[in-house]
Amino acid sequence: MTPNTFEALPLAAPLQRALADRGYTTPSPIQAQSIPLLLEGRDLLGCAQTGTGKTAAFSLPILHKLHENPRGLKPKTARVLVLTPTRELATQVGRSLETYGSHLRTRHALVFGGVGQRPQVDAMRKGVDVLVACPGRLLDLVQQRHIDLSQVEFFVLDEVDRMLDMGFLRDVQKIVSLLPAKRQSLFFSATLAPAIVKLAHEILRDPATVTIEPEVTTAEKVDQRVCFVAKEDKRPLLLKWLAKQKPGELAIVFSRTKHGASRLARQISQAGHAAEAIHGNRSQAQRDRTLDKFRAGKLPVLVATDVAARGVDVKAVTLVVNYDLPNEPEAYVHRIGRTGRAGESGHAVSFCSADEREYLRDIEKLIRQEIRVEEDHDWHLSNLEKLPVRPTGRGQQKNGNTPPNPNNGGASRPRRRRRRRGAARV
Repeated sequence: MTPNTFEALPLAAPLQRALADRGYTTPSPIQAQSIPLLLEGRDLLGCAQTGTGKTAAFSLPILHKLHENPRGLKPKTARVLVLTPTRELATQVGRSLETYGSHLRTRHALVFGGVGQRPQVDAMRKGVDVLVACPGRLLDLVQQRHIDLSQVEFFVLDEVDRMLDMGFLRDVQKIVSLLPAKRQSLFFSATLAPAIVKLAHEILRDPATVTIEPEVTTAEKVDQRVCFVAKEDKRPLLLKWLAKQKPGELAIVFSRTKHGASRLARQISQAGHAAEAIHGNRSQAQRDRTLDKFRAGKLPVLVATDVAARGVDVKAVTLVVNYDLPNEPEAYVHRIGRTGRAGESGHAVSFCSADEREYLRDIEKLIRQEIRVEEDHDWHLSNLEKLPVRPTGRGQQKNGNTPPNPNNGGASRPRRRRRRRGAARV
C-alpha cells in the first residue's frame, strides 16, 4: 500500500523532524512510490512532471541511509554523487539537502563551473557525505586528482532528459566508468524518451520504474495558451501580459538566445517592470544575485534561457511566457513547469510567429494535446493559426542531418556541436 503521509514512511526521526519543521505532511505521488523502493535498496528509474518533488524523492531515502549507516569519510571522496545538468539545479538540490538534513550531521559540497575551483577543492579535501556536481567541472577536478569517485555508494542522475539534451552523454558515461560497480543508482527525469530508457538499462541494475501520470507530460494546474502573433508584435503583447500580474506575483520570460534575453530584460525594465536576465554569459555571482532577488520577490520578472532557468524553483511564479518557442519540444515541458509548482495553479502563454509553427506542432505532438488559442489581444493573426504545417521530420533524416531551421534560411542546425559548447560552460 502506498503511504499517504510522511509519518507512515520508515524515515529516521531527524528527517521526520525536518519535514515537520517545514509543515510537510503528505508526500507527492513520485515521493510516495519511490521512497519505499529506494529504502529497500532498489535501483530506480523515476519519471514525473517538473515540480512534483523528485528532489525529495531521492534526498530523503539517501539521507536516511547515511544516518543509519555512518562511516568515516576518506579525503577527496563522497558517499553520494548527485549529477545535475546546470549550476542552478545543483544549487537547488544543495538547498534541499540542507533543509531535509537540518537535524543530521552530514556534509555536502557543490561542484560546478563558472566560479573559481579553489573553494570546491577545499570543500572536498576531507571528504563529504554528498557531492552535488555538474559533469564538466566534476571531470576537471577528477582529472586533477582533487576528487576520488571510488567510494560512491549512491549515484543520482537528475534531470536525465535535460542532461542528454545538453550533450552530456559522453561525460556521464565517463563518470559512470569511475564509479564502483557496487552502488545504488537512481535516474530521475520529466520525460522518458527512448534514449533515456536505453541509458538507464546500460547503467541501472534491475531497476524499478516509477512513472507518474504517463499520459500527461505537462502540469495539470497550468493553464496553457498560445498567441499567434507577428514577431515584431511580441514585445507589446508581452507587456500586456505582464500588466495583468498582481503585486507579489512573479513571471519568467523565456528567450531562445542569451543576447535576446539581455535585450528583452532591458526593454521590459524600460517599460516599467523591473526585470533582469540570467544566461550562460553572466557570471555565477551575477546569476545568484539575480535569482536571490527573484526568490525574495524583489524582482518581478526574470528573463532566462533554457540552460540558465533549470533549477529555478519558486512557488510564487504565476506566469511563464515563451517569448520564443523552444526548438526542442521537451524544453517546453520544463519551461512551463516553472509555474504551477507544489500543487499551485499557474499560467503559461506561448508566442508563436510564422517561423515557429513547426515548433508548436512538435510541442503539441509531445504533450498529446492542442494548446488553447488566445485571441483576445490586438495582435492576433488568424491566418497564421490556420497555416498548414509541414512535418519537421525530427530524428528521421536518413543522412543524419538535423531538420532545417527557418530562422537561418533553411540551413540545418548544428545541434550536437552547439550543445557541447554549452555543456562546457556549465
